[in-house]
Amino acid sequence: MSLPHVVVFGSINMDLVAKTPHLPAPGETLIGHRFSTVPGGKGANQAVAIARLNLPTVMIGRVGNDRFGQELLQSLQSAKVETKDILIDDSISSGVALIAVEDQGENTIIVIPGANGQMNESDIERLSSYLAGADSLLLQLEIPIAAVKAAAQAAQKLGVRVILDPAPAQSELPIELYPLIDILTPNEVEAAHLVGFPIESPALVAEAATVLQQRGVNTVVIKLGAKGGFCATPDEAFFFPAFRVDAIDTVAAGDAFNGGLAAALAEGKSLREAVTWGSAAGALATTKSGAQASLPDRATLITFLQQTDR
Repeated sequence: MSLPHVVVFGSINMDLVAKTPHLPAPGETLIGHRFSTVPGGKGANQAVAIARLNLPTVMIGRVGNDRFGQELLQSLQSAKVETKDILIDDSISSGVALIAVEDQGENTIIVIPGANGQMNESDIERLSSYLAGADSLLLQLEIPIAAVKAAAQAAQKLGVRVILDPAPAQSELPIELYPLIDILTPNEVEAAHLVGFPIESPALVAEAATVLQQRGVNTVVIKLGAKGGFCATPDEAFFFPAFRVDAIDTVAAGDAFNGGLAAALAEGKSLREAVTWGSAAGALATTKSGAQASLPDRATLITFLQQTDR
């Protein structure tokens, strides 16, 4: 029996990456080590993350009619992501992200939306034809929130699981969006922004998840980096450990996590198994530089799960 497909609705960016000895302080000028252009965008990264795990994957988004747009489409296609309904927007440039990555692997990111910022309810027409029979719809916040909400509504009407990564961090989401979300996957910074208090202890992590569930989310998975994560469903709540690796670049770790999570769920695995897949994919992504280039393939992920202790 063939696996159900997964649909990603979101951003497609070209990442302009500078490697630096440390992240610059306000007003500081640094001499960096290296510069590169790397296909990225949280939506595109998640689509590639899933496709690399051998799940049929569709990307719906926009790029500009420029050189970056052509390269971004080629990168998705090389990962076997379905791209035929990505709109080439003649009115604006492709989205870009300016990324500084320090030697220890931490990063700062500035996103200029470009074509991503033009996404609206007209894009839902292209999305809707792929939702029938889909296992999950993955969403992020690098496109206008009105488009995110419309996509979630379209998925819910068809009984398709909605997984929202609330990144970049925002202090508010429309209250009517929360009940449309089946799984919300913030990191600790994003969760703190959403609930309005820092989550600096296990008790506060659990409290944040409860607050988000009270707003209507079914399941909350809070990604805690090297500390692992916390998962809360209507029936259970549990912390899960991280995989120990030598991290050099964390830029796509969250996207890899969501890709592993969605792929496992599409294969019928339990939520506990799915967060393990997500954790492993996220850990592996930190061991290589770049966004899409760091995302593990299926063989690498399975071998890592079999051979690595936490």
